[in-house]
Amino acid sequence: MTFDTADQERLDLLKSKIGEYPNFPRDGILFKDIFTAFRDGKVCVATKHLMLNYIRKNHPSIDAVVGLDARGFLFSFMIASELEIGCVPVRKKGKLPGETTKVEYVLEYGTDVFEIQTDSIKAGQKVIIVDDLLATGGSLKAAIELVRKAGGVVQECIVVLELEGLKGRKNLDVPVFSFLQYDEV
Repeated sequence: MTFDTADQERLDLLKSKIGEYPNFPRDGILFKDIFTAFRDGKVCVATKHLMLNYIRKNHPSIDAVVGLDARGFLFSFMIASELEIGCVPVRKKGKLPGETTKVEYVLEYGTDVFEIQTDSIKAGQKVIIVDDLLATGGSLKAAIELVRKAGGVVQECIVVLELEGLKGRKNLDVPVFSFLQYDEV
């Protein structure tokens, strides 16, 4: 995707502030830390504008934004409040009250369960899913399944960082947009 000059400057600022931590959480991993970037208020504002500009241009008529537990919540509420649309959380098992729909998904070290409140999305609603990172795609794939079970139509998944070397995109059957891509793992 081509960005206008202002958004390219915002993207460059964000990229310049991403922290790198070798051998975390284990040997051989170069961890990309988005929270390091968000210590700078200008990066927070830049990221907000990047995401909103992209969504306004590519998804002008979405009904809700789904954020994944927990970093996706940073973005989903901001997007929902700016666009005046619904904000729907996908949470780890046991964190949501009321009737929920569950999906088990595979992690690199085991399995986990995501839940969504059954009545949080109406049939036919157009939804985007946001998170900080696309790695193997397991959590986004589970979120897509949950949105569909609730009756929603996933328009796209949007992430800040994508670890292309893990090929998570190939596990998803919806469009994916990432602002920053890294080959190394």
